[in-house]
Amino acid sequence: MTGTVDVLLIGGGIMSATLGTFLQQLQPDWKIALYERLGDVAEESSNAWNNAGTGHAALCELNYMPAAPDGSVDPTKAVSINEQFQQSRQFWTSLVERGVLDEPQTFIAATPHMTFVRGEKDVSYLKKRYEALRTQPLFDGIEYSEDSRVINQWAPLLMQKRRAGEPFAATRVPSGTDVDFGALTRQLIGSLKANGAEVATGREVKSLKQKKDGTWQVRYRHTVGGTPGEVNARFVFVGAGGWAIKLLQKSGIPEIKGYGVFPIGGQWLKTSNPKLVAQHRAKVYSQASVGAPPMSVPHLDTRVVEGETSLLFGPFATFSPKFLKTGSSWDIVSQVRPSNLGSMLKVGATNFGLVKYLVSELLKTHKRKVESLQEFVPTAESADWELLNAGQRAQVMKGGKLQFGTEVVSAADGSIAGLLGASPGASTAVSIMLGVLKDCFPDRIAEWEPTLTELIPSYGTTLNPDPDAARASTERTAEALHITA
Repeated sequence: MTGTVDVLLIGGGIMSATLGTFLQQLQPDWKIALYERLGDVAEESSNAWNNAGTGHAALCELNYMPAAPDGSVDPTKAVSINEQFQQSRQFWTSLVERGVLDEPQTFIAATPHMTFVRGEKDVSYLKKRYEALRTQPLFDGIEYSEDSRVINQWAPLLMQKRRAGEPFAATRVPSGTDVDFGALTRQLIGSLKANGAEVATGREVKSLKQKKDGTWQVRYRHTVGGTPGEVNARFVFVGAGGWAIKLLQKSGIPEIKGYGVFPIGGQWLKTSNPKLVAQHRAKVYSQASVGAPPMSVPHLDTRVVEGETSLLFGPFATFSPKFLKTGSSWDIVSQVRPSNLGSMLKVGATNFGLVKYLVSELLKTHKRKVESLQEFVPTAESADWELLNAGQRAQVMKGGKLQFGTEVVSAADGSIAGLLGASPGASTAVSIMLGVLKDCFPDRIAEWEPTLTELIPSYGTTLNPDPDAARASTERTAEALHITA
């Protein structure tokens, strides 16, 4: 197409879908377009088989509460992540009530979140973590046990033929969830299209240039046939996963200088054996290996995708120079600029542990992967588990450091923004996009606040300091989304 749109969303994932939905609810008169280079939306990081689908609420992810040098643990970040996920739950609840989303069971399922550790050191740490969280209102209901009989009731596969005398402990939060972000993304984008947005697949953005009037001239090509085209946009959001850095660099905004990304792939072991699936209804996280990136924390997950329940174990790290599963082998090189080269070299020189970890992961045979699984499930048999390739993640490099998490990069004039990074990503998309709205539309945010408060009742406040508000919010969304434990 040619002409001008108010909003151009690049990338058909959960981030673009969430921002587009916000803007369509807030400004229904705006013209919105979404371009995706693949043949369908939600095929990269938002695809259910390409991500952990945890519904990250810090209920079980230990990397949000690492032990300090003195052994103490601070719940601040875990509480913050939980607050963000509560905003997602509230937003999805409102969208179900407004008919934007289908029945909740099509994208979310009640699934207890657990942590399981072995060894005296980790047991001591987990006990401290539990003590720090059990008084936090958003973690109400968290349970702790070192009793094999109790843990066996929670997750039988973990305890079968476990070695006698081995110290172990577990926590459990019955109110956890499993989220199919692929289904969620497709529903959000389907609603965008049904309400007037242009959704174009097979359309790859090639260049972005800001014009004198502040709008963006965006040139693209059709991936089938190669026909070129262009569109002008008053605002551009780059939600293109690992490719976001390439497009932001092409835009020429100074804010992207100094950034680089490091790609890390993953694989899962998967089983749909009904006998095994019936014995495990939980997401169980443990401690990461020494040198492993935080996103590689091992976990045994119940997954519900398109009505089928399976178990996934992993992830096992892989390496590819591509920023996306369908990316280019030149991605890692093509991002290099004079402004980020020094930082990237420093990351390489100061992350020997990560390099060692990646090499060890690449050398793992299927047998060794199953042996890693057997640390979780002692009775696991190789024949029951198949290897599944997960998505590519591109972790942020900035200032000579490899960063964990997501980061929004936006131009000073608010005309373009993009998202870099990985976990917790999808689970906190609502909070992240609220930040984009505030940063990029400062002249409209006050006007939008009444609608935002309708969509997210806790907007502008935090739940955790108020036990009654926290309880009311979690109970309301649990009932509306059919995720009551």
